Amino acid sequence: MKIAVTTGQTKAPHGTVLVPVVLGEEKGERAFFLMQCDGKAEGGENLREEFVTVLTHAVLDGVGSGYERLESALKELNGLLKGFMLSEAVSDVHAIVGLIETEGMLHLSNVGRAETYIIRDGSTLQITEFSARGKAPVAFTQILSGPVRNRDHFVIASQRLLRTVTPAQLSKMVQHDGESIIQNIISALAAEKEVACIAHIVISGDAEGTGEKEPARRPMGASPRLLRSRQKLSGSALLSRVTSTFAGIEWRSLARKMRGKLTGKRSASAWERFKESVSTFLGDLYNPERKRRAHLLLLAGSGALFLVIWMVVQLSLVSQKSQTRGELADLVKQITADLSTAENRQLAGDTESANAILQRADERAKQVMGNESGLYRSEALELLERIKSKREEMNRIIRLVPPRVMANLSAKKPDIVAQGFIGLPSGEFAVYDRQNLYRVSLNTVEEGEKLGSEELILNGVWFPRFQSKVFMTTGNSVIEIINGQPTTMKTEDTAGWVTGSDIKTYLRYLYVLSPERKQIYKYERLASKYGPPAEYNVNGDLSGALDMTIVGPVYVLRDVSTPEKPKARDTVKLLRGEKQPFNIRNLPPGALDGVTKIFKATTTGNFYFLDPENKRIIVTTGDSDLGDSLYLKQYIFDSDQVGVLKDLYVDGDDSRLYVLDEKKLYAIDLQSK
Repeated sequence: MKIAVTTGQTKAPHGTVLVPVVLGEEKGERAFFLMQCDGKAEGGENLREEFVTVLTHAVLDGVGSGYERLESALKELNGLLKGFMLSEAVSDVHAIVGLIETEGMLHLSNVGRAETYIIRDGSTLQITEFSARGKAPVAFTQILSGPVRNRDHFVIASQRLLRTVTPAQLSKMVQHDGESIIQNIISALAAEKEVACIAHIVISGDAEGTGEKEPARRPMGASPRLLRSRQKLSGSALLSRVTSTFAGIEWRSLARKMRGKLTGKRSASAWERFKESVSTFLGDLYNPERKRRAHLLLLAGSGALFLVIWMVVQLSLVSQKSQTRGELADLVKQITADLSTAENRQLAGDTESANAILQRADERAKQVMGNESGLYRSEALELLERIKSKREEMNRIIRLVPPRVMANLSAKKPDIVAQGFIGLPSGEFAVYDRQNLYRVSLNTVEEGEKLGSEELILNGVWFPRFQSKVFMTTGNSVIEIINGQPTTMKTEDTAGWVTGSDIKTYLRYLYVLSPERKQIYKYERLASKYGPPAEYNVNGDLSGALDMTIVGPVYVLRDVSTPEKPKARDTVKLLRGEKQPFNIRNLPPGALDGVTKIFKATTTGNFYFLDPENKRIIVTTGDSDLGDSLYLKQYIFDSDQVGVLKDLYVDGDDSRLYVLDEKKLYAIDLQSK
């Protein structure tokens, strides 16, 4: 007999301890316990260690029958529970302890709301009880025992599962989910905000020994319900006796004798007649007088064979289509239920859970759409539209159809490929491509002016204190436009300028972000040059840094992609070079995936994140002293005329947002959205 045990648990809130433990695999038996209790983590861990010690010595290493060993262990465990409860180390304990012997006997005892379910022959039965009348003692008071069978499944939980899943759903999970049953149960519990630890036991093969043993043990305390009554002969035992009654009959010999009597006299003549019929038919095919009849018979036989094959195929397809129709109908019902659940979660203020449920509904609807049968596609399309509409309403997604064009750069230069732009205090903008600058004023684009260098522009920024525009180029140099004149600026560092992915200015300093060195270099602007660089970052992880914004604190946008999340992003906050707490709450799943730019106009202003490929701007509030920012909304440029977004800028009072693609500059009035 093989025993396979898998365990799992939901995420435990603070003050709750979940403990699933399985022991004895090397001995062939399985001793297990699941516990859920309230209290400190230290108290729960100490209780777990005591449970493991008692089960190891009293059950696995003990002498006697499995029932006697478990009974002895439960007496010690009751004493432990009482001591831990009196010391207030733990409280509100729900636990279940069990033993599966190699002979195929299962013994169980439970405390509190811990429950066990058996799934046998497609039916689910609860085999433990919890009495809600009065205050039950926190102790193991009874043992349930009974034989297990091949292909039995046991689902054990520290809390009532029937508040989340029905017995029919549990049976279906066992039949169809395979090894993922634990994860599916945990997902269902998490969706309902339930907390529990789970174990799944699968019995395969027959128990060691012959036949089923009638246990001669009595349960502790009051008489419990058993897995199967001990006073009545089980179905498998009855089948065993019937089988043994007929085991002595020589069935093969008897069958040979009967077959000989029935066919011995006729086998030779039947074979001769068959050969004669075939020979006659083949002769008729070439006989001028009888070949027409033979051809008709051959044609009729071929038609009949084709008809039989066609009917078999059609019956198979009808059966398969009927099964598929039922499965897709169930999926459509589940999607509709998910939409209602998500709406309820939104009304309750649980936006994160509502988004997760909508994501699950979206995946199910796409599964219906991708089915080859084509059934329920119209319903799935309607549900996808409802899911999209609900998600946009819940996440406050605003579609700009079409966005307002402030300046069309391609009208001045059709083949322009803009790289970025600089917002100037006068309401003007300086848009740049790889070599030229274009002044945009009052919706007018002036002729481009070359920066005055053969090098290519990497980044540009406005230097408010010195009223100049600063550009970093590919030649490891910095060019500053002062009073309209490009000037190559030097640094006192003999190694020259550090090349970075982004530059920003604050007060009298120029900041250069260098992802390769995981550092931000700070250059002081002197009279006609810059001082040597100083390392700003003290303890922040700037690996994968993409962009930054400075309003006192420095906020660095990072690429934290993994194979599971290929476009994941996060933000690091630095103040005086030291990392500070920063978190964006109520953020929809994947909202920041793929963003490349971060912008913040003032200390109290909002954050703006640019997603170039999906043509989105994500807006969150400014962070508090605790480093908490709140998700606000998203703007989506819903137009095929909008290209890949390149850069963004927001004016000082957060009243207008400007976004640049490769050929146009767009303006969004934030006060009216």
